[in-house]
Amino acid sequence: MYPSLMKQYEVYRHIRGRALIFGLPVAFFALQMLAVIGSLMAVIFSFDLVLLFGAMMANGILYGLLLKWAQRPELVQVGNVFPHMISNKKITLHETYDELP
Repeated sequence: MYPSLMKQYEVYRHIRGRALIFGLPVAFFALQMLAVIGSLMAVIFSFDLVLLFGAMMANGILYGLLLKWAQRPELVQVGNVFPHMISNKKITLHETYDELP
């Protein structure tokens, strides 16, 4: 009704780029979960007490390394995952594009 009395919220577009799960970015968390599942499978299919403790230590060390890399992303910065601009522009057949030679 009254535009000056209504709250206005800014659209937050880049939330996925900085999302954290257990202090890790989504890609690092996925890597950690793959390591945990792999070590669980190894322990289940060949139950060995040394393997159990080794898998726990390896997963703990990996988690610590991933936390350090998450705090200092310049150590593992490979490329930009998310695009700089997302557009809803409709693409038609009549548009001309610059082709690479």
